[in-house]
Amino acid sequence: MGKGTDKLYITHSEWASEDAFSASVGSGTSKTNASNAPFKRLPFNFCAISLQPFNHPVCSPEGTIFDITNILPWLKKHGTNPVTGAPLKSSDLINLNFTKNEDGEMVDPVTYKVFTNNTHIVALKNTSNVFTYDTIERLNIKAKNWRDLVSEEDFSRKDIITIQDPQNVESRNLSTFKYLQDGASTLTPEQQRERNDPSRNVNTTALGNGATLFKAPKKEQQPDINPDALANNRASIAKTLSSLTSTKPTTKTSTPTNTTPINTTSTSTQPRALHTTGLAAASLTSTGLTPHTTADLASQSQETYLLHPRRVRQKGYCLLTLHPLPSSTTSHTLTLELHPEFAPRACWNFLHLAKNGYYNNLLFHRNIPRFMIQGGDPTATGKGGASIWNKNFDDELEGPLSKFDKRGLLAMANKGKNTNGSQFFITYRPTPHLVRKHTVFGLVVLDDEGGKSETALQAMEKVPCDEKSRPKSPGVRIKDVSVLVDPFQRFLDGERERERVEREEDVVRKMGGREDERVTWTGKRIRLDGGVEGGDVGGGGGVGRYLKGGGEVERGGSGIGGGGGGRGGSEGGGEKGMGKGEKAILEEWEGGDDEGGRVKKKIKVGGGFGDFEGW
Repeated sequence: MGKGTDKLYITHSEWASEDAFSASVGSGTSKTNASNAPFKRLPFNFCAISLQPFNHPVCSPEGTIFDITNILPWLKKHGTNPVTGAPLKSSDLINLNFTKNEDGEMVDPVTYKVFTNNTHIVALKNTSNVFTYDTIERLNIKAKNWRDLVSEEDFSRKDIITIQDPQNVESRNLSTFKYLQDGASTLTPEQQRERNDPSRNVNTTALGNGATLFKAPKKEQQPDINPDALANNRASIAKTLSSLTSTKPTTKTSTPTNTTPINTTSTSTQPRALHTTGLAAASLTSTGLTPHTTADLASQSQETYLLHPRRVRQKGYCLLTLHPLPSSTTSHTLTLELHPEFAPRACWNFLHLAKNGYYNNLLFHRNIPRFMIQGGDPTATGKGGASIWNKNFDDELEGPLSKFDKRGLLAMANKGKNTNGSQFFITYRPTPHLVRKHTVFGLVVLDDEGGKSETALQAMEKVPCDEKSRPKSPGVRIKDVSVLVDPFQRFLDGERERERVEREEDVVRKMGGREDERVTWTGKRIRLDGGVEGGDVGGGGGVGRYLKGGGEVERGGSGIGGGGGGRGGSEGGGEKGMGKGEKAILEEWEGGDDEGGRVKKKIKVGGGFGDFEGW
């Protein structure tokens, strides 16, 4: 039970220590120790003012890191270092260049060692590059190489700034920060107004329908009028009245058309995912959420919706124009056909880079005859280029083109699995050894009008190259890439047209339908209230009111035919009925049994249905 012992009791000193949970906590500690706040360490990638991860890091000459968006308002108001309290100017701040790996982690640009809270981190004042101290010590200080390992600029020992020293953790102790000890506010006026706004401090998701009250636009407060001041100063009267009556000129700005009206399951304008929002389950187990009884599908972005495989099946087309090749004076063109059905991300990336002019005036930096030609790198080294998302995207290895079994295939170049960027290549022949290693997202239309693409591809293959497969000057340079058919935009247009037709059909259905839909198969017209216009078509009543022709059977006396009764009356009446209606059914019953003891059967005379009154 004791702390660190096997005793079955707690001593008074243990009970009164500062980390105990009792009414006597801290009574056994000295005042000097009790006054010190507990140690709290600031992570190396956090701003010393906002205590949040930084996005635009700068540091003071002492090595304290701030986010520039937070330190500038502080310096404008106080002009001191918020951590030490010493005077600090904005010109004293040093920009920091952190290198990140593919996972977004900050690393040393030379050894690619990931920075942690226990890494000795330093920065160079004149180049702003950040390294580990171990790299600087081994490759610069001990080697007496006073040149930046990245930019190759000269520096001295005085330019080395310590950002984090694991042997001196007290420099990052939050309890020693002066502005925290003084209780100074680090919020900007905008942040202060936002924090004081009660509507931003309420969880609107738990209010249900009451959340609309907080989302309603607030009316602008009109300036107060001081009657005494207005009476004594006519100029102030005119100024105040003008401030009350004047309105800001409203300028109509052309807003782009909403490109996300896709809706597959509900009336909202956002596309819907195949999974639910989870609010029904969350509200069942949590009292802090508004109860939800419906499993609504979660919303997803338009890009996520469009980039689903086999969703956009229409092909896209681009025209790649080249500058004149060394062997000719005319410009060649390549017609590219894109297949977003099997490689939507690669097609989306290529189309948007082309629309942004990313490929304009870029060189094909690699050309191997009877194999392929590669381009799309702004640095023309084969190591540069970025996707439209500024990060690598995954491979897409499905589809009929992924077999690499023909000439003129358009595929993504990479440096390993799932490392696609902006570089692409075009094959000169079948290359089966590339199967499931590169994403094929299109092909060159070799049988286009006049065979221009085939002629251009042959000319590109014949361009002379050096021993490193680089085309000799002036090389093969892209003039521009123009998008002829954007399959994603056409898909969106088709979805919007389909939704428009569905809305029109819904309106027509609510209005009672079209003219040809409001007439039944019997020729009757249905009113808007659901009633039927017009009488019976056949003019009759009962079951046989739909049948035309054949008058009613004339009745009289007794029996069906109206005769005097018995066999004679029945037969007489039957003949008279037959004369009146050709389709009447006459039945005659014989009294008694016949010679065989059998009952006489019904005798049908004539044909037709009659009016079914005998039923």
